[in-house]
Amino acid sequence: MTLSLHHDPRHELDHDLDVVGDDTPVRLTTGETVRFAHLDHAASAPCVRAAADAVRDLLPFAGSVHRGTGLRSQTSTLEYERARDLVASFAGARTGDSVVFTRNTTDALNLLARALPPGTTTVVFDGEHHANLLPWPRQLRLPCPDSPDAAVAALHGALRTVRGPALLAVTGASNVTGEVWPVRRLADVAHAYGARVVVDAAQLAPHSPVDLTALGADYLAFSGHKLYAPFGAGVLAGRADWLDAAPPYLAGGGASGVVGDRAGEVTWVRGPARHEGGTPNLLGAVALGAVCAALGRADRAALHAREQELLARLREGLAGVPGAVEVSAFGGAVPQLGIVSLALDGHDPAAVAAHLADRYGVGVRAGQFCAHPLTRRLTASARAAACGSGAAGLLRVSFGLGTRDEDLDRLTRALAETLSQGELRG
Repeated sequence: MTLSLHHDPRHELDHDLDVVGDDTPVRLTTGETVRFAHLDHAASAPCVRAAADAVRDLLPFAGSVHRGTGLRSQTSTLEYERARDLVASFAGARTGDSVVFTRNTTDALNLLARALPPGTTTVVFDGEHHANLLPWPRQLRLPCPDSPDAAVAALHGALRTVRGPALLAVTGASNVTGEVWPVRRLADVAHAYGARVVVDAAQLAPHSPVDLTALGADYLAFSGHKLYAPFGAGVLAGRADWLDAAPPYLAGGGASGVVGDRAGEVTWVRGPARHEGGTPNLLGAVALGAVCAALGRADRAALHAREQELLARLREGLAGVPGAVEVSAFGGAVPQLGIVSLALDGHDPAAVAAHLADRYGVGVRAGQFCAHPLTRRLTASARAAACGSGAAGLLRVSFGLGTRDEDLDRLTRALAETLSQGELRG
C-alpha cells in the first residue's frame, strides 16, 4: 500500500516560489513597526511555498524510508526517492551518476574529500568559502586570481606539476562578491590534464541553472538552506565510481548490506545509500526536491533579469552613499549574482549591521563570510584604494526571491544615514 503525494506540476505554479513570511513585521528601537527586509540570502535564503507545502503534505504520512511495509514507510520511501529524481534532474545528473543527500554543501564536499583515491591532489584557489578550502587532505592552494584569464593560466601552471589523480575544487559564484567564476573554461583545462572537477554551487544554484554537463563538472554540491528549502538537506551529485569505491561516509544501517558475526565482517551497499547511513532527513530532501522542481518549471531567464534589475538599483543607490566601497576580485569583468560586499570607510561593519537591523529593520551580514583569505585581500585592497579603514571584515547585502525595490531603497537610505553618524566609527 502506498500513497503518492505527487501533484499536478501546473498547480499553483505562480505561487510555488512565493516567500513564506514575506510580510513579517519587526518592531524597531524607534517604536515603529515595519516589514522586515531580509537581505542576507547568501547566508540562508527564506523558505518558499513549494518547500513548505511539500513538508506540510508529507507530515501526516512521514515515516522511516526503505524496507518498511506500512503506509507511512512506503509513502515516505516513494517521496524520498522521488525527491532524489527531482534533484538529479535539476543538477543535470547523467546516466550512472550518484545523487547523495547530505546535510549541506560543507557536508557534501567533506564526503567527496573522504572518497578521493589515495594520493589525489586537490587544486583550489584561496578565494573559496571554507567549505571548499578546508576539507581536502592534499591540496595545492593557489592565490585568488584577479581575472578569469589569470585563473585559467594559474590552473594550467598548477596541473603541469601534479602527478597522479587530481581534482579541481572551484566555486560557481563567490559568496563574498557574487562574481560568477569561469567554471566551464577551468573544467576544460582540468579535463585536458586528466583531472576531475567539483563545483561548489551553493551560491550559483539559487540564482542560475546548474547542469553538470554544461558546467563541465564531475561533481556538484549545493545546500537546501540557500535554495529556499531551509530544512537541513544538501546534495552531492556526480560520478559514482569514486563514491562506490570509498568507505561509507557514515557507517551504520542503510549503508550496510550484510553484517557478519565477527568485527569487520560487513558488505557495504553501492549507490547513494552507501553514504546515507542512518535515518535520512526525509523532510529536508522532499522540500529540496520540491524547490528544484519549482525552479525547473519557472522562467529562470525572467528571474535572472529581475535580479539584475535589483542589482542595478542597489548600485545606483550605493553611489549616493559616501564611504561605502564595493569590493571585487575580478574588477567587474564577469557576471554577478545578487551579492554585493562593501568596505566601510572608518566604520565597524558589525556595528553598522546591528544598527541597520535595530533602527531600520534591514537584515544584512558583516564579517569575513567564512572566506577569510579572500576577505582579507579585498579589505586590504579597498583600504589602499579609498578607505583607510582598519575595521575587520565587510558588510554584505544579498538578495533573491521575494526582494522588493523598497527593500534596497531602505537599505541604501539607512546606510547613508548610519555612516554619517560618528558614534559608529570603528
